[in-house]
Amino acid sequence: MKQAPGRVGAWLANTFHRLWGALRRRPGVALAAVLVAIPSLAVLYVAALVPLTPSMESVKKTREEYPSVVMTADGKELATFRRANREWVPLSGISPHVLSALIATEDRRFFEHGGLDLRRTVSAALRTMGGDTQGGSTVTQQLARNLYPQEIGRATTLTRKIKEAITALKIESVYTKEEILETYLNTVPFLYNAYGIEMAARTYFDKSAGQLDELESATLIGMLKGTSYYNPVLNPERAVQRRNTVLAQMAKYGQLAPARLDALKARPLGLDFERQQEDLGPAPHLAQQLRRWLISWADRNGYNVHADGLVVRTTIDSRMQAMATQALTRQADKLQAIADGAWGKRANAPANREMLQAFVRESAPYREARDAGLDDAQALKKVMADSEFMQALWKEKITLQAGFLAQEPANGHVKAWVGSRDFKQDQFDHVQQARRQPGSTFKPFVYGAAFEQGVPPSETLIDQVTEFRIDERTVWRPGDVQPPTGLPMTLREGLIQSKNTITAQVMQKVGAPRVAKVARDMGVRQSKLDAVPALALGTSPVTLKEMVSAYGTIVNSGSYIEPVLVTAVENRQGQVLEAFHARAPEQGLASAAAQTLLDVLRGVIDQGTGAGIRSRFGVQGDVAGKTGTTQDNTDGWFILMHPQLVAGAWVGFNDNRITMGDSWGQGAHNALNIVGDFFQQAQKARVVDTRATFAAPRDPGMLDRVNDWFNSVWQNSPEAQQLPQPAVVTEPPVIVQPLPSEQSVVTVPGPAMEPPPARPEFQWTPERESAGPPAVRPELPASPVTEYRIEPRPPSSGDGAGVRILREVRP
Repeated sequence: MKQAPGRVGAWLANTFHRLWGALRRRPGVALAAVLVAIPSLAVLYVAALVPLTPSMESVKKTREEYPSVVMTADGKELATFRRANREWVPLSGISPHVLSALIATEDRRFFEHGGLDLRRTVSAALRTMGGDTQGGSTVTQQLARNLYPQEIGRATTLTRKIKEAITALKIESVYTKEEILETYLNTVPFLYNAYGIEMAARTYFDKSAGQLDELESATLIGMLKGTSYYNPVLNPERAVQRRNTVLAQMAKYGQLAPARLDALKARPLGLDFERQQEDLGPAPHLAQQLRRWLISWADRNGYNVHADGLVVRTTIDSRMQAMATQALTRQADKLQAIADGAWGKRANAPANREMLQAFVRESAPYREARDAGLDDAQALKKVMADSEFMQALWKEKITLQAGFLAQEPANGHVKAWVGSRDFKQDQFDHVQQARRQPGSTFKPFVYGAAFEQGVPPSETLIDQVTEFRIDERTVWRPGDVQPPTGLPMTLREGLIQSKNTITAQVMQKVGAPRVAKVARDMGVRQSKLDAVPALALGTSPVTLKEMVSAYGTIVNSGSYIEPVLVTAVENRQGQVLEAFHARAPEQGLASAAAQTLLDVLRGVIDQGTGAGIRSRFGVQGDVAGKTGTTQDNTDGWFILMHPQLVAGAWVGFNDNRITMGDSWGQGAHNALNIVGDFFQQAQKARVVDTRATFAAPRDPGMLDRVNDWFNSVWQNSPEAQQLPQPAVVTEPPVIVQPLPSEQSVVTVPGPAMEPPPARPEFQWTPERESAGPPAVRPELPASPVTEYRIEPRPPSSGDGAGVRILREVRP
């Protein structure tokens, strides 16, 4: 058996030797064999390539390409997913000068051949072999290459030319010459995201394709030989030369009078250039999320997103989306003006020089300078000498960003989604992609966990600094800006006034692992939560989408409903291909605990850090919510709950080394404004009902009764915004004070609470929680007799005049 290969090899060698000898004795037979073998092999080769070209069914669908459309819940178009930025125009809508220039230059025998011009192909091959490179492709072959770049490719190989020829023959067998011309002119690329003759005419000459004259037509058709090389914007001299060549071809084949040719050749290009922007729709960030989702869905189900005319039905409300966009733009622009005043002239300030150099070291020009051999100092000097670049870099860094999301708590339907201030400038989505520290908006999870364990909101704790021993050398000591009073404070008051000292003690009672689990069960399911004591103050980064969803759980009496964006995918005939529904609700928090928590959060709006929602924006009805601010005013948050809608906003800079100022950096003074503006519009338009009420009962305590009476009398009147309002309590910061030690004391992270598996998303660098000026609480020691009275309060903290409720104590 081991000698078998040797015997086979010997047999093959012997057979070949005898065959070769026979052919040498009969040369005529050998020549005939070669003449027969070569064409046969060629035919077999071409036949083998046919299955690798687009199918006849695909070719037939080329002119029937229908883009997918995304619709809002109220029947408005939200986005269109086209293969390219083009607008299809019929052949009758294209200037005849374009057709004349195309035929004369690219394929003068177009109406005579059947897809392949053998005469031109042979001529081009002979000229190419002589050193004069010529293209022999017909318009139909070029169309095949443009329509199927992946199947055919653009490599200069024989295989590509054969596949191109096969596809061209298929196209000619399916379409008329007029249809081929129309398809070609509507699909050819013209740079600057312009596809087709219509977008090209708008881009380079600011007119429609039907209005192009001889010069403009010749310029655009001349670009087809090499769009970049003959780009009229960057290479005008080449473009003029190529245009004149096209004009000469038109004159040569009788499409242009010779006398007119000389006059036209002397004229300039006459460009009116304007880059065409693709219509992004009213919710571009959401559209990008849906595009990725739909492509995945279509691949699984055998559909083409760009050709099959799919219709995606979403939960978005076009009115709310418009209100959200307007509110975010309006309020963020006001905040940007403040940011410009604070940061705009500080680029070269000595205090910011180190930070500015860090920005430069992260830039592409700096890396290029280092790659060129410059050391750090030389590279910094070179880049920072470019004033235009430095100005652009600084402007980018001090551009404030924001995100907004509104969701129906009852069914999880997302009603409005704004990912940034301007999608064209910042395509990063601050609703689902960005993870930032939530600050005090995370505190409700701590109190919710306590209420679930049976701790009542009336339980009192002492407002005092509490130490958390991490290990033998490390201690965590959270505090507030204002020194602790040493007086008793209920859990209700601790959350309303966002007291870090009280929240930390509640966390100590409940335990960090339990709080992390409650947050996850309520909706924070994509982000990793570090189960350490500091989690109570919102130190683990999360997304806005997660937080709004979790607050919806509070409204639903503890029942978590997964957010829903798409309700159905239909074909273009309106038949439902697949319907989507929220998963069955999950109990994220005990019902009684959730209702208690919601009632406490009512107090945040009525007399706590969220009071500006009523005093500044006149928001009426039964609402609850929470503000949040992180260290050094890096992030501002606010989430408002209404029985029919939960809305939240985040404000901050993309680079968290740039922070907001003390006067406007708190969630109560930035994110709250966006949510307040939105709700103000929504209530005026009656998109939400001001008469709707939560299922959660109100606490019957005397102080709440007085506040309810006050709100019903003053805040629900038409003149609410002109009348005195309750004081706004500002967010306290996190203060970490180490115990005396010979070595530095640091906070050591504890074990991480891992979320369920999820797609990887962008992770922001953590920052520690913080907030602004101290809360003012007129608390007096307990006594046998307590009376309440309401008296005017002078303006403070920029929130306007208002009233204060005092508790008087008498012996």
